[in-house]
Amino acid sequence: MQKFNHEDYQIIEKTTVRKGFLSIFKYRLKHRLFAGGWSQEFEREVMDRGHAVMVIPYDIARDRLVVLEQFRIGALQQEESPWLLEFVAGMIDKPEESAASVAQRELDEEAGLTVEKMHYALTYLSTPGGCTEKISIYIGEVDSSQAASHGGLATENEDIKVHVLPRSEVMELLEQGKINNAASVIGLQWLQLHLEQIRQS
Repeated sequence: MQKFNHEDYQIIEKTTVRKGFLSIFKYRLKHRLFAGGWSQEFEREVMDRGHAVMVIPYDIARDRLVVLEQFRIGALQQEESPWLLEFVAGMIDKPEESAASVAQRELDEEAGLTVEKMHYALTYLSTPGGCTEKISIYIGEVDSSQAASHGGLATENEDIKVHVLPRSEVMELLEQGKINNAASVIGLQWLQLHLEQIRQS
Protein backbone atom coordinates (compact mmCIF):
# COMPACT_ATOMS: atom_id res chain seq x y z
CA MET A 1 0.00 0.00 0.00
CA GLN A 2 1.11 3.56 -0.81
CA LYS A 3 4.51 2.66 -2.25
CA PHE A 4 4.88 6.10 -3.86
CA ASN A 5 6.03 9.22 -2.01
CA HIS A 6 7.50 12.67 -2.69
CA GLU A 7 10.26 11.13 -4.80
CA ASP A 8 7.72 9.88 -7.33
CA TYR A 9 6.43 13.05 -8.94
CA GLN A 10 8.07 15.97 -10.74
CA ILE A 11 6.78 19.54 -10.81
CA ILE A 12 7.80 21.02 -14.16
CA GLU A 13 6.25 24.43 -13.59
CA LYS A 14 4.19 26.24 -10.94
CA THR A 15 2.48 29.55 -11.73
CA THR A 16 0.30 31.86 -9.65
CA VAL A 17 -3.22 32.32 -11.01
CA ARG A 18 -4.52 34.41 -8.10
CA LYS A 19 -3.11 35.60 -4.78
CA GLY A 20 -5.46 36.40 -1.90
CA PHE A 21 -7.50 34.82 0.89
CA LEU A 22 -8.13 32.01 -1.60
CA SER A 23 -4.92 31.67 -3.63
CA ILE A 24 -4.90 29.55 -6.79
CA PHE A 25 -1.82 28.00 -8.38
CA LYS A 26 -1.42 26.10 -11.65
CA TYR A 27 0.96 23.14 -11.75
CA ARG A 28 2.41 21.32 -14.72
CA LEU A 29 3.67 17.97 -13.48
CA LYS A 30 4.02 14.25 -14.01
CA HIS A 31 4.17 11.25 -11.67
CA ARG A 32 5.06 7.58 -11.64
CA LEU A 33 2.38 5.07 -12.69
CA PHE A 34 1.30 1.93 -10.85
CA ALA A 35 1.95 -0.08 -14.03
CA GLY A 36 5.46 1.35 -14.31
CA GLY A 37 6.97 4.36 -16.05
CA TRP A 38 5.77 7.92 -15.89
CA SER A 39 2.52 9.71 -16.74
CA GLN A 40 2.27 12.29 -19.48
CA GLU A 41 2.77 15.88 -18.35
CA PHE A 42 -0.54 17.35 -17.23
CA GLU A 43 -1.90 20.50 -15.60
CA ARG A 44 -3.84 20.91 -12.38
CA GLU A 45 -5.08 23.98 -10.53
CA VAL A 46 -5.06 23.93 -6.75
CA MET A 47 -6.49 26.34 -4.20
CA ASP A 48 -4.45 27.22 -1.13
CA ARG A 49 -6.48 28.72 1.73
CA GLY A 50 -4.26 27.61 4.60
CA HIS A 51 -5.21 25.10 7.29
CA ALA A 52 -7.99 25.13 9.84
CA VAL A 53 -9.08 23.79 13.21
CA MET A 54 -12.51 22.75 14.46
CA VAL A 55 -13.36 22.01 18.08
CA ILE A 56 -16.58 20.41 19.32
CA PRO A 57 -17.39 21.90 22.74
CA TYR A 58 -18.69 19.04 24.90
CA ASP A 59 -20.05 19.36 28.43
CA ILE A 60 -19.56 15.84 29.79
CA ALA A 61 -21.41 16.43 33.08
CA ARG A 62 -24.56 17.65 31.31
CA ASP A 63 -24.07 15.58 28.12
CA ARG A 64 -24.56 18.72 26.05
CA LEU A 65 -22.87 20.13 22.96
CA VAL A 66 -22.41 23.78 22.06
CA VAL A 67 -23.52 24.28 18.45
CA LEU A 68 -23.03 27.42 16.37
CA GLU A 69 -25.31 28.83 13.69
CA GLN A 70 -23.89 31.23 11.10
CA PHE A 71 -24.11 32.33 7.48
CA ARG A 72 -21.83 30.59 4.97
CA ILE A 73 -21.27 31.90 1.43
CA GLY A 74 -20.50 28.41 0.10
CA ALA A 75 -24.00 27.24 1.04
CA LEU A 76 -25.91 29.79 -1.06
CA GLN A 77 -26.77 27.30 -3.78
CA GLN A 78 -28.27 24.63 -1.52
CA GLU A 79 -32.06 24.48 -1.20
CA GLU A 80 -31.90 24.72 2.57
CA SER A 81 -30.84 27.79 4.52
CA PRO A 82 -27.26 29.06 4.07
CA TRP A 83 -27.17 29.59 7.86
CA LEU A 84 -25.43 26.37 8.89
CA LEU A 85 -25.26 24.44 12.14
CA GLU A 86 -21.63 23.74 12.94
CA PHE A 87 -18.97 24.00 15.64
CA VAL A 88 -16.23 26.36 16.72
CA ALA A 89 -13.61 26.70 13.98
CA GLY A 90 -10.88 28.98 12.72
CA MET A 91 -7.89 29.33 10.46
CA ILE A 92 -4.30 28.78 11.55
CA ASP A 93 -3.13 32.28 10.65
CA LYS A 94 0.53 32.15 11.68
CA PRO A 95 3.17 29.45 11.19
CA GLU A 96 4.05 29.49 14.90
CA GLU A 97 0.44 28.84 15.98
CA SER A 98 -0.46 25.32 17.05
CA ALA A 99 -3.81 23.82 16.14
CA ALA A 100 -4.66 23.42 19.84
CA SER A 101 -3.96 27.10 20.61
CA VAL A 102 -6.16 28.18 17.69
CA ALA A 103 -8.93 25.92 19.02
CA GLN A 104 -8.73 27.58 22.45
CA ARG A 105 -8.72 31.10 20.95
CA GLU A 106 -11.72 30.37 18.74
CA LEU A 107 -13.68 28.82 21.64
CA ASP A 108 -13.44 32.15 23.43
CA GLU A 109 -14.15 34.33 20.35
CA GLU A 110 -17.07 32.33 18.97
CA ALA A 111 -18.75 30.85 22.04
CA GLY A 112 -17.33 32.66 25.08
CA LEU A 113 -15.97 29.41 26.45
CA THR A 114 -12.78 28.32 28.19
CA VAL A 115 -11.65 24.77 27.54
CA GLU A 116 -11.03 22.53 30.54
CA LYS A 117 -9.40 19.70 28.61
CA MET A 118 -8.69 19.21 24.91
CA HIS A 119 -8.81 15.85 23.11
CA TYR A 120 -7.20 15.58 19.67
CA ALA A 121 -9.43 13.59 17.31
CA LEU A 122 -7.97 13.58 13.78
CA THR A 123 -6.67 15.63 10.87
CA TYR A 124 -8.01 15.22 7.35
CA LEU A 125 -7.64 16.76 3.88
CA SER A 126 -10.92 18.51 3.07
CA THR A 127 -10.88 18.27 -0.76
CA PRO A 128 -7.47 17.02 -1.94
CA GLY A 129 -8.54 16.90 -5.58
CA GLY A 130 -8.18 20.66 -5.76
CA CYS A 131 -7.40 22.20 -2.37
CA THR A 132 -4.43 21.99 0.03
CA GLU A 133 -6.47 22.60 3.19
CA LYS A 134 -6.06 20.30 6.20
CA ILE A 135 -8.56 20.43 9.07
CA SER A 136 -7.67 19.26 12.57
CA ILE A 137 -10.55 18.30 14.86
CA TYR A 138 -10.59 18.43 18.66
CA ILE A 139 -13.15 17.67 21.34
CA GLY A 140 -13.02 20.38 24.00
CA GLU A 141 -14.39 19.70 27.48
CA VAL A 142 -16.33 22.80 28.57
CA ASP A 143 -18.88 24.08 31.07
CA SER A 144 -21.79 24.76 28.72
CA SER A 145 -23.55 26.96 31.30
CA GLN A 146 -20.87 29.57 30.60
CA ALA A 147 -21.56 29.73 26.85
CA ALA A 148 -22.39 33.12 25.38
CA SER A 149 -25.67 33.58 23.49
CA HIS A 150 -23.88 35.22 20.55
CA GLY A 151 -20.28 35.19 19.37
CA GLY A 152 -17.84 36.13 16.65
CA LEU A 153 -15.73 39.15 15.82
CA ALA A 154 -17.36 42.16 14.14
CA THR A 155 -14.00 42.91 12.50
CA GLU A 156 -14.29 39.57 10.68
CA ASN A 157 -18.00 40.08 9.83
CA GLU A 158 -18.95 37.17 12.07
CA ASP A 159 -22.48 36.97 13.45
CA ILE A 160 -22.86 33.72 15.38
CA LYS A 161 -25.80 32.39 17.37
CA VAL A 162 -24.76 29.94 20.07
CA HIS A 163 -26.99 26.97 20.95
CA VAL A 164 -26.50 24.61 23.89
CA LEU A 165 -28.22 21.32 23.04
CA PRO A 166 -28.43 17.79 24.44
CA ARG A 167 -25.99 15.54 22.61
CA SER A 168 -28.87 13.22 21.62
CA GLU A 169 -30.64 16.13 19.91
CA VAL A 170 -27.49 17.08 18.00
CA MET A 171 -27.11 13.50 16.81
CA GLU A 172 -30.73 13.59 15.60
CA LEU A 173 -29.93 16.76 13.62
CA LEU A 174 -27.00 14.89 12.09
CA GLU A 175 -29.22 11.93 11.18
CA GLN A 176 -31.77 14.30 9.60
CA GLY A 177 -29.10 15.96 7.45
CA LYS A 178 -29.53 19.30 9.24
CA ILE A 179 -25.83 19.27 10.08
CA ASN A 180 -24.25 18.88 6.67
CA ASN A 181 -20.78 20.45 6.61
CA ALA A 182 -17.90 18.01 6.43
CA ALA A 183 -15.92 18.97 9.54
CA SER A 184 -19.00 18.82 11.78
CA VAL A 185 -20.17 15.49 10.34
CA ILE A 186 -16.73 13.92 10.69
CA GLY A 187 -16.23 15.35 14.18
CA LEU A 188 -19.60 14.13 15.46
CA GLN A 189 -19.03 10.66 14.04
CA TRP A 190 -15.60 10.52 15.70
CA LEU A 191 -17.12 11.63 19.02
CA GLN A 192 -19.81 8.96 18.78
CA LEU A 193 -17.18 6.28 18.16
CA HIS A 194 -14.96 7.45 21.03
CA LEU A 195 -17.61 8.70 23.49
CA GLU A 196 -16.83 6.28 26.31
CA GLN A 197 -13.11 6.88 25.95
CA ILE A 198 -13.66 10.65 26.26
CA ARG A 199 -15.95 10.25 29.28
CA GLN A 200 -13.55 7.92 31.11
CA SER A 201 -10.51 10.11 30.50
